[in-house]
Amino acid sequence: MKAPDDGSEGQGAHAGSHGRWYRDACGAAFAMELVGERWTLPIVREMMLGPRRFNGLRGALPGLSAKVLTERLGSLEASGIVRRAVLPPPASVQVYALTEWGLGLEAVMQELGRWAVRSPSHDPFLPLTPVAFMLSLRTMIVPERIGDLEIAVAFDVGGQCFLGRLERGELHIAPTGEEIGATDLRFCAETATDFLPVFYGKRTVEEAGGRLSVQGDAGLARRFIDLFSLPAKLAPGNVAGG
Repeated sequence: MKAPDDGSEGQGAHAGSHGRWYRDACGAAFAMELVGERWTLPIVREMMLGPRRFNGLRGALPGLSAKVLTERLGSLEASGIVRRAVLPPPASVQVYALTEWGLGLEAVMQELGRWAVRSPSHDPFLPLTPVAFMLSLRTMIVPERIGDLEIAVAFDVGGQCFLGRLERGELHIAPTGEEIGATDLRFCAETATDFLPVFYGKRTVEEAGGRLSVQGDAGLARRFIDLFSLPAKLAPGNVAGG
């Protein structure tokens, strides 16, 4: 079967149909059969920090129709990447969550992200979902800059709250529906895009228009922000093969 083009909204496929696109035993080619359809990776991304309701996924990805979301979730579930679960009382609602195997895609997406942002065509200031921004911090942190820094950081992104803990050289991030207690730093903004000029453009809060507020020691905040950096862009000649 021919792979659907970028505009296709075709049916998802069961994992048992290895070779449906490429007739190729290559593991990377099979990976594309599993997660290469339009919208699949953004859907996976939005579940990377924890289970999500169907409407929550739709709200995070407004260009995605309910029909396509249903198809993609069904395909991911059949493949063993996603599972359904029911939140404990008092919520008692159905959610979709990544399996242990599905969570392994974070490392894959990190490598893809670091590779892709080197393209001169990539615009790092396009809109970003709160979860995508949180995951970008885990992807774009520069380990050599961490040193002995260990802190707790709260993020409020348009009312969605996340707690980040930098411990033993690793940044752990989790959403929290509860009031976050004492932290070393707290960042608040209306959208994830408001964080980008400061964290990746290295502008001051004032230079970025004051849309991001920072609570905590200013020096510590600057040290934390300086941990994150996008890989250098390729020169146009390198992209063209020159």
